[in-house]
Amino acid sequence: MSQKVLLNEKEVNIILHRLACQLIEKHKDFSDTVLIGLQPRGIYLADRIAKILREDYNVENIQLGYLDITFFRDDFRRGDKTLEANKTKINFLVEDKNIVFIDDVLYTGRSIRAALTAIQSFGRPNEIELLTLIDRRFSRHLPIQPNYRGRQVDVINNEKVRVNWKENDKEDAVYLIER
Repeated sequence: MSQKVLLNEKEVNIILHRLACQLIEKHKDFSDTVLIGLQPRGIYLADRIAKILREDYNVENIQLGYLDITFFRDDFRRGDKTLEANKTKINFLVEDKNIVFIDDVLYTGRSIRAALTAIQSFGRPNEIELLTLIDRRFSRHLPIQPNYRGRQVDVINNEKVRVNWKENDKEDAVYLIER
C-alpha cells in the first residue's frame, strides 16, 4: 500500500481560506445562512471554516451544526460492517435558511443524498449548497456536484483519498492511497 501527498499543510490552509472567502462573497453576513458539517469527518472541515470566518474575517453570526446521516444511508444494514451512529447537533432553525453542507471528500454522492433526506427532519431550507475539500470527479453514482470545492482530483476506484486533520490525526494533509 503506497501513498502520495495530494495537499500538504500549507496548501490545505490556503484552500480553507479560499473556501471561506467564497462563502463570504455569496452569503455576506451569514444572517440567513447556516453551516452544517456532515458526521463523522466533515465536522473537522466545518469547524475549521467557521473558525476562519470568525477569527480571520470577523464574521460574527456563524451558526454551525453537525448532522449524523447514519440511519439515512442506503447501505444501512446492508453489509457485514456495523455502522456506528454519531451525534446530530443542530441548535437552530433551518426553516427558510440557506444551508451549506460541509464534508471532507465528495465520492459517490450517497452521503450527500442521505444528508438531504436527514435535514428534512429539521424543516424546509430555502437553499442547500455543498462545500467539499476534495471532489473525486470520476467516482459519482448520483448527479451531485459541489458548489465550493477545494481541489478536484481524478482518482480511480482502487485508490482512496484520506484527509488528515490536526484535531484528529495530528497533521493537516491529504493523501492518495493505493490499496
